[in-house]
Amino acid sequence: MAVDRSLAFEPISAPQMLFARAAQLGARPRFMLPQGESWRAVTWNEFADSVARAGAFLHGDVLAAGQRAAVLGTNSVEWLVAALAIQTAGGVMVPIYPASTEDQIAYVIGHSAARVLFVGGDALVDRVLRCWSQLSGVEWFVVLDDTDVVARARVLAREGVAVPEAAELQRRVIGFARVLEHGGDRIDRTPGFLAQRLAAIDPDASALMLYTSGTTGRPKGVPLSHRNLAVNQADWVRACSPLIPDGAVDLLWLPFSHIFGFGEACIGTALGFTTYFAEPSNVLERMPAVRPDVFMSVPAYWEKIAARAMVETDPARARAALQASTGGRLRFCLSGGAGLARAVKESLYAAGVLVIEGYGLTETSPTLTLNRPDAFRFDSVGRPLPSVELQLADDGEILARGPSVFRGYHDDPEATAAAFTDDGWFKTGDVGRWTEDGFLQIIDRKKEILVTAGGKNVPPANIERLFADDPVFRHVLVYGDGKKYLVAGVWLDDEVLDARVGAVTDRAQRAAAAAAVVQAAVDRVNTQLASFEQIKRFRVFEAPLTVAGGLLTTTLKVRRKQVYASFRDGFEELYA
Repeated sequence: MAVDRSLAFEPISAPQMLFARAAQLGARPRFMLPQGESWRAVTWNEFADSVARAGAFLHGDVLAAGQRAAVLGTNSVEWLVAALAIQTAGGVMVPIYPASTEDQIAYVIGHSAARVLFVGGDALVDRVLRCWSQLSGVEWFVVLDDTDVVARARVLAREGVAVPEAAELQRRVIGFARVLEHGGDRIDRTPGFLAQRLAAIDPDASALMLYTSGTTGRPKGVPLSHRNLAVNQADWVRACSPLIPDGAVDLLWLPFSHIFGFGEACIGTALGFTTYFAEPSNVLERMPAVRPDVFMSVPAYWEKIAARAMVETDPARARAALQASTGGRLRFCLSGGAGLARAVKESLYAAGVLVIEGYGLTETSPTLTLNRPDAFRFDSVGRPLPSVELQLADDGEILARGPSVFRGYHDDPEATAAAFTDDGWFKTGDVGRWTEDGFLQIIDRKKEILVTAGGKNVPPANIERLFADDPVFRHVLVYGDGKKYLVAGVWLDDEVLDARVGAVTDRAQRAAAAAAVVQAAVDRVNTQLASFEQIKRFRVFEAPLTVAGGLLTTTLKVRRKQVYASFRDGFEELYA
């Protein structure tokens, strides 16, 4: 059955899109879930029915229009059911990253004033129980899977953790199956309930509130309306759908708690995808068997895909290796979350796979610019989407406005005022420039500028970017604010280093070999820089930068200030 693409161009809410698609595609599989060595299908009808029933349970007494409900869990169909049920009920869905600490979970739930929390999995239920005393505003805890919350509380109590009494848990916690059962009963008692709810969705009401990871301070709540999201999705579909075949299969591993992953799921609904679920740890291994038409990912996975193919020096063999490792059907490939090295894009393109990139922020729903299948430059993030207006401020900062741009941060008027110009343009915080043919290039983050002792302004990202094409470098951070010269902290990929210098077991010899590799790269980069931008000294750090350690954001961006603080002694020693 061909998919009616005209529906995907309509700027309608995610629940409205789901039920319209389900009416067309019914018994066809929407999701394919791994089950041992095989797959279990979840049809469009089954997915939509669960959303309707969960939405019926939430609407009214549990969640009033405009109130917020949070979802904390790893990827699952139940996660998506919860998200769309919240929106169907007129509420605002607040995703929480599964990697969040107890303090971060409590902060997001408290700051958002969430009345309902959906949570699944032993580890995440344990975290919720550990911060239970800070979650008094939550009236209902809905368990997304078969985790026994009372049993988990007993385990924690034996470890000395203060947990709620069993009676309180039984009063405030409800299982997902019971939610669906109660919601189904309500639908049976109320003819036309679903149609009424869908018709009542206000396009300008908040649908989703994500918390930006930021690089400093507490995260900020970013409310996005149904209109924000729907307009952006419709723009995206117009730009990208020529490459996407009818009945497309995508292999989805991106976390739903991030707008990239949730966005892929919603686009799949709009275009009628059959979505195969995968884990970050096994997604590349699943590709040959699943044979996806569509794959969206962060740069690290594209780098691995390219590396597997580029072991072949012969172009025909490289193409064959790439097809074998990906299933040979890739038609639409998108990289996001961070910049993908141009060399990787070019090598994949030479082997027959076009990977495109765009640019945007959570605050812009998220996409502002996008390379198109028929109009792309690998040195750019593409051209603006149809509904987006962009301009550059006098200092080069990218300013945006349009129906996909949010209206302000939740409960933070000062941050909102600082985020917009007096005439209403959103300040992205990124510095850009236009190419002669209208493509946008990102040059730097506006606030990440070093001022040397000589008064020279140096955007460190411009220098760090020059190392990006060399896979031996995991991270390079330039340091030197207020100093006479610049230095760099370096974090290496041990596997790539071993392949380059051999398996050197002596610690001193290995350090010397690593230093020689880095010095050669620094010498190469310095030839491309003005004298005041050149790296005079460097240090290879062994302690990794991690999300858990607070040095990377959940989208794997470096928290520059935190890294400077954590490794300050090592940086300062380079000036001794």
